[in-house]
Amino acid sequence: MADYKNINIQDIPDGGENPKDFYETFKERLEDLETFPKDYTYKFILPKDQDHFNQIQSVFDDTDARFDFKDSKTGKYTSITVSLNVKDADQVIYFYKEVAKIKGVIML
Repeated sequence: MADYKNINIQDIPDGGENPKDFYETFKERLEDLETFPKDYTYKFILPKDQDHFNQIQSVFDDTDARFDFKDSKTGKYTSITVSLNVKDADQVIYFYKEVAKIKGVIML
């Protein structure tokens, strides 16, 4: 049985070259599988430097987001888990789109 509680962004087909198709599909899956409002977990990997962290943090300004960090074994990267209570699928996607604007960040 599939684990519907853990939808990973990389598991959603991207619909080709059109990012709009990706986010439409992602929204449909979220709405089919999740009940909102809910606590949602975002996971990102980024180069270990303060600037990248500050940019991620600024995306979640004015929210009650909680951050958890873990450095890679080599110390070159940091994984960040962001927990946030979201009201709907559109809000989930909004934050993914904002983080996608930050160069060098990998979204999981």
